[in-house]
Amino acid sequence: MILRVAGESRAHLESALDRDWERAIPGMEWTVAQAVAHISDTILWYATDFAAGRRELSTMDLRVRPESSPADLAATLGAFATVVARVVQGAPAGARGWHPYGMADASGFAGMSCDEMLMHTYDASLGLRLPFTPSAELSEPTLRRLFPWAPNDTDPWQTLLWANGRADLPGHPRQSSWRWHCAPLEEWDGTAP
Repeated sequence: MILRVAGESRAHLESALDRDWERAIPGMEWTVAQAVAHISDTILWYATDFAAGRRELSTMDLRVRPESSPADLAATLGAFATVVARVVQGAPAGARGWHPYGMADASGFAGMSCDEMLMHTYDASLGLRLPFTPSAELSEPTLRRLFPWAPNDTDPWQTLLWANGRADLPGHPRQSSWRWHCAPLEEWDGTAP
């Protein structure tokens, strides 16, 4: 799943290599390049957090250089997605890793990685002025894994945008703050945080 999301995100970004990646994203303080660099930063952090286990390790500084070329930023996303996918796939059963929102399992780290790629590719698409709508086969499992309280009678992509505070969803209040459930789903208490 991680590599499929990375493939869609990377393909979308690579279709816009000739556009202005220094353009600000509407409603954000980031440029397109900063948002794409952030994706790679985050998914590599997830790989190291999961591999480190149950305690936070803050022993390194990690920063993808947003001043890199758009082609290199897109390639970095693909490379770091491969790293986190291999860490998730190679984890022993029951492995957990530290995250500020809870002790995530393999599916939690996979879901968070997918959400980061989907949401920030969407953000970048706003700055690039090139619409991004991933396939339902990618947005639905990400939504259900991280936001089990989200409505299930609505479009999965629009609902994932809503759950991440990026869009309105008819009949539901706008999310002004949001949080994932990254611990195993059986540990969810049935309420929205």
